[in-house]
Amino acid sequence: MNKLAETKRNEIKSAEIICVGTELLLGDIANGNARYLAQQLANLGIAHHYQTVVGDNPMRIQRAVAIACERARLLIFTGGLGPTPDDLTLATLADFFDEPLREREEIVTDLSEKFAKRGRTLTESSRRQALLPKSASVLPNPVGTAPGVIWEPRKGLTVLTLPGVPREMKAMWIETAVPYLHERGWVNGIIHSRMLKFLGMGESTLAQQVQPWLSGENPTVATYALGGEVKLRISARAETIEAAEALIEPVATQIRSKTGAVCYGQDDETLAALVGELLLAQRQTLSVAESCTGGGLGQQMTAVAGSSRYFWGGVISYDNRVKQGLLGVEAPMLELHGAVSSEVAEAMASGVRDHLGTDWGLSITGIAGPGGGSEEKPVGLVYIGLSCEAYTVSERHQFRADLDREEIRQRSAASALNLLRLALIKQC
Repeated sequence: MNKLAETKRNEIKSAEIICVGTELLLGDIANGNARYLAQQLANLGIAHHYQTVVGDNPMRIQRAVAIACERARLLIFTGGLGPTPDDLTLATLADFFDEPLREREEIVTDLSEKFAKRGRTLTESSRRQALLPKSASVLPNPVGTAPGVIWEPRKGLTVLTLPGVPREMKAMWIETAVPYLHERGWVNGIIHSRMLKFLGMGESTLAQQVQPWLSGENPTVATYALGGEVKLRISARAETIEAAEALIEPVATQIRSKTGAVCYGQDDETLAALVGELLLAQRQTLSVAESCTGGGLGQQMTAVAGSSRYFWGGVISYDNRVKQGLLGVEAPMLELHGAVSSEVAEAMASGVRDHLGTDWGLSITGIAGPGGGSEEKPVGLVYIGLSCEAYTVSERHQFRADLDREEIRQRSAASALNLLRLALIKQC
């Protein structure tokens, strides 16, 4: 069998996600549904090679379906279900597969009851949601009104339709679609992943360090950069999560040993939570002083449940008068070095630590843009200060000027937390 034929044979066993909605094409909303479904398919061990986004246009939807039918056996649609004129998914699919729509009485009853609970009467436009392809089974919607379908319009082809509303889509997927896929033999083991997270090392440098593992087949290892940090995904195919973890664990352990402290965590672990754990373990406390991040650093710390045990508070010292009045930064220092300087960052860190009586003080001062920069101090220049009883230090960062304001602020907060994390690790 030639490579093209082999590729086609493998793809025909796979799933394709087709997201319907002009708002997705225009970028008005992020396509979180595709990400969720892709992760779910991996968890079920279902191969998934393509995703398609198509606007609310019957002709284009049909073209997308025609292409998908050539390369996948499971088509999963999100969006285009509901009572409005642009909810075209089911009618377009029925037309494509040459099958009439018919009204389902059980859906009319369900819709009427749901409308009555809201003190409303079922309208004709909303009743259109009860029109489904004749041979399709209902995919119930437990939290919304628009039902989906589970449909086999051709031999060897399965179509699932889900609403675009994430809460409804997820409920329908978990409660009905997943059990159906299990029953029909689609689930074949699982593809399970662990994500390692790195700060302080570029993607190319990390790739060089983990080169021996990048060519593995099971588990596979891949790197990618996102938002100032680098992530490394280790994925394994196995019958169970436990079996996949057994394949992943030795690789993850070796990579973490190789890369050291630049690997700060994995999966859903956050820098703020990990810093909190280190502070708790050492029975120490933290306060922060922020300028360009405007409270973002404090927000990350307080987003962690129980953070009041180690995070005492902060000062948003946007104006120099606040730096002087609350943090004790001296006017001559501000005049000589400017607010964005290592000297001021250190003074802010030690000032907030003294003022709030904590073991650690952490500060950020910088130019987040888009304006306010100069040749000497360009946009993206940020200083981070760290102070404890034994010492006060600062760290200079020059983030790319083409980053938007929010990304510079986010990277500044992450760099500050990482500086503290490394300092706490040294104390362990």
